[in-house]
Amino acid sequence: MNMKGTPAPSDDVIASYSSKGPTAIDYIVKPDLVAPGNQVVSMDNTYASMFGLPAAYPQIVTYPGGACQTCYMQLSGTSMAAPMVSGAAALLLQKTPSLTPDAVKALLMKTASKGFPSYSVATDPVTGISYTSQYDIFTIGAGYLNIMAALNDNSDVLPAGKTALSPTASYNPATGQVTIVYGSSVAWGTSVAWGTSVCWGTTVFVNGTSVAWGTSTMQGMNVVWGTNVVWGTSTPASEAITVLINGEK
Repeated sequence: MNMKGTPAPSDDVIASYSSKGPTAIDYIVKPDLVAPGNQVVSMDNTYASMFGLPAAYPQIVTYPGGACQTCYMQLSGTSMAAPMVSGAAALLLQKTPSLTPDAVKALLMKTASKGFPSYSVATDPVTGISYTSQYDIFTIGAGYLNIMAALNDNSDVLPAGKTALSPTASYNPATGQVTIVYGSSVAWGTSVAWGTSVCWGTTVFVNGTSVAWGTSTMQGMNVVWGTNVVWGTSTPASEAITVLINGEK
């Protein structure tokens, strides 16, 4: 997520370069959730191999008058978002050491914030080209990481014998429809506590139309599942790396 340089999440939007799902080979729904990862400031190390690279110089964060004026670096990407989720998992395990990996994943997805706009627009400062991101299940997953909500959720536990495997997107070339498929041992949809409307949210916007997540077929022929995209007639699924949203990469 792009935090827009403010501490409040209300103005945050998906980063224009954020990877979108499903996975190219097995069509697993991704991402599971999203987290802050744009222009994140962290500690620098002058002995690290990255320090001193020409591309890194503009990203050095300086604090004039401080004890160390070049001790911090600013970077963007999933490598910056991953520690946010890892830290949240560590806090959950510190609170409840008995949590399984599936329980941690399910809890983080269940408590993720669901309040997103239907779309956002990012403009490349170099080319001036604008890119539109639709906030569908393949863009934001189950929502925005909410560590406080996860730590304060004591209402239920992962049903016994259930896993937190991500669902699979199934495309029917005859009808042009995409269905989200959940396994019998998956937590989503098994009960009120862990239903799809809880973990994955109640709505997703596909080409501006609100449809249910995981409970009905998503018809986004011109968005994710177009004739030239992913499962299309012109692009083999094995070669599909990019996804087009309203004609934009």
